[in-house]
Amino acid sequence: MIKWPFRKKTTAETPSATIIRLDEIDSTNNYLHLHAPQTEAWMTVVTAEFQTSGRGQGTHTWESKPAENLLFSVLTHPVMVPVRSQFLLSEAGALALKEVLDGYTDGITLKWPNDVYWNDRKLSGTLIETSIGGGHIKNCIFGIGLNVNQRTFESDAPNPVSLAQILGHDIDRELLLKQIVAAFEKYYRMLENGQYNAISALYHEALYRRKGAYTYEDGDGRFEATIVEVGDDGLLVLRDGDGRFREYEFREVKFVL
Repeated sequence: MIKWPFRKKTTAETPSATIIRLDEIDSTNNYLHLHAPQTEAWMTVVTAEFQTSGRGQGTHTWESKPAENLLFSVLTHPVMVPVRSQFLLSEAGALALKEVLDGYTDGITLKWPNDVYWNDRKLSGTLIETSIGGGHIKNCIFGIGLNVNQRTFESDAPNPVSLAQILGHDIDRELLLKQIVAAFEKYYRMLENGQYNAISALYHEALYRRKGAYTYEDGDGRFEATIVEVGDDGLLVLRDGDGRFREYEFREVKFVL
């Protein structure tokens, strides 16, 4: 049962996202890359029932059965966000997903940099791609895969989970998408209003393993550490058992589950 119905308030002065619905596409991110130069909408969302080449971080792919999950991309034009602080976009997008998913179940956290976890299992992943010109961020595309109604996973992903597996029943994907788009609009307006500290604070509060020592692994092996912070530049700062601070870019360190 949905514990918290998300309600969006709009006014004539508040633009709403343009939503484009596709049956099948190679990648919703690719679609927006192709059409972004012609897109002037405040926010554009492209959703597909199936992606033939859905992408994850790096060389990873995203497993999804047709018409069971949410596969969508969000295009924004965040020229107001300083290039040096563009990780705020990642934080805002992750927070939007968490806010909605908190209304469905407990145990939602954000695993650095922007995966959504339910306890120790991955519920959603995001691929963020930005283009910069004239010293500003021209476009930002959030490519999101959210496991909704899929109940079996066949890839070698170590810990996937879906909302249907968590709750024991199927979810209205259309309602869920509308809730997420509304949440994206909310956090994007926070960026427009310069509420950077608020977004950063909410992100840190939502972090997976934000308290306590856990096992991590880098190029030198495994070690125990606690999370200190995620910097404005997106670097993860850990403090190991010897009190030494360690900074990592994405994919330089692994959370040992």
